[in-house]
Amino acid sequence: MQDEYRTVAHAGVHETEVNRSRFICALAPAATEQEAQDFIAAVRKEHADATHNCWAYVIGADAAIQKAGDDGEPGGTAGLPMLQMLLRRDTRYVVAVVTRYFGGVKLGAGGLIRAYGGAVGEALDALGTLTKRRFRLATVTVDHQRAGKVQNDLRSTGREVRDVRYGEAVTIEVGLPDAEVEAFRAWLADVTAGTAGFELGGEAYGDA
Repeated sequence: MQDEYRTVAHAGVHETEVNRSRFICALAPAATEQEAQDFIAAVRKEHADATHNCWAYVIGADAAIQKAGDDGEPGGTAGLPMLQMLLRRDTRYVVAVVTRYFGGVKLGAGGLIRAYGGAVGEALDALGTLTKRRFRLATVTVDHQRAGKVQNDLRSTGREVRDVRYGEAVTIEVGLPDAEVEAFRAWLADVTAGTAGFELGGEAYGDA
């Protein structure tokens, strides 16, 4: 698994102009391929009068799904440079649609590649990206008496507390970098006088 990847924090739009053609790049996070396709369909509907609505998306922390479409532009001059820009910036779980309103000046293949790739790059710069880092999930079980202190200590040391459940005991789910698992186990035993339960789970991604 990738140790980290970048994605966009939220959907947004950024517009550029090249030789009187308008290039409007819509970016959005997409957890699944279906979400990406739904976003593309929504942008196409919104800009049904546009000359082209070209698209690209990357799904999976390891970029397992990569797809792009030229929507009538010459093959390889629109969707592919958009996809390459997403990959070059290490962005994942992201979809981009570049809407072009033709301004009357032909750009040629090289000009199109620069315009479509550039529109995505500028939109990423304008909207900003978040880094997501891989964590091991760990479940801490502690008695009610110690739970408040443990939670406070976790947060004050910058640990990612993902979930807290109250039952006979208090169950706290945390995200830990792999390298810190053993040190965390020792710290937990120390602060709870060895009374806390600790169980390692699977892997997930969280904000870095």
